[in-house]
Amino acid sequence: MEVSRQTSASGVYLARHGQTAYNAERRFQGHLPVGLDETGRAQAVELAERALSYGFRSLWSSPLLRALQTTEVLAERIGLTAQLDPRLMETDAGAWTDRTFAEVQAEDPERFAAFVGGDPDFCFPQGESFEAQSVRVAEALADVERGELPALVVCHGVVIRVALFRRAGRRVAMAERVPNAALVALDPLSLENPGSTDDTRPAS
Repeated sequence: MEVSRQTSASGVYLARHGQTAYNAERRFQGHLPVGLDETGRAQAVELAERALSYGFRSLWSSPLLRALQTTEVLAERIGLTAQLDPRLMETDAGAWTDRTFAEVQAEDPERFAAFVGGDPDFCFPQGESFEAQSVRVAEALADVERGELPALVVCHGVVIRVALFRRAGRRVAMAERVPNAALVALDPLSLENPGSTDDTRPAS
C-alpha cells in the first residue's frame, strides 16, 4: 500500500497488481497465468477506490492474468476501458520460473543477490534482462504519455522498478520493493522515496 499520495509531473501513474499465491509463497511467476488470491482481489477493490480521486482519463494494462484481473476491477469502478500492451508484462524469469526464492538463493546466491539488489545488468538465466525489459517498458510508457492523461498503468513490480530507474537514473529505485496494489507516480514531483515502503523484499 502506498504511504502517501504523489503527483506525477508527466501525468502517468503505475499500479502493481494485487497479490497472488506466488507472491505469498515468494515464488517466481514470470509470464505464468497466475491469478489473484483472495487478498489480491480485496487489494484490487481498495486500489480502485483510491484511483477514483485521480480523475484518470485512460487505463492501460499488462495482459498477464494477475494484472488483467486487477485492471478489470479498476475499469468497472472508474469507468474506463483498458488498453492492453504486452510490453508492460513482467520480466521473463526463464529457468527461475515457478521456483521459490529460497531455492534459487541456495542454488545461485550471487545471481540472486544481483536480482534482489536491482543490478541493472542482471539477466534471468534463459530469460530476460532488466535492460531488455527497461527498453520495452520505456517504449510502452512513451505511447501512454502520447495518449489521454492522467493515465493509470496496471503492471508488475519489476516493470515499475525499471521504469523508475530509467526515468530518474537512481539505482535505489531498482532495489526498492513495490508492494502489491501500490500506486506510484512515474515522475513524482518529489523524487524522495518513490513508492516508499519499509518492506525490502524483492518484487516479482
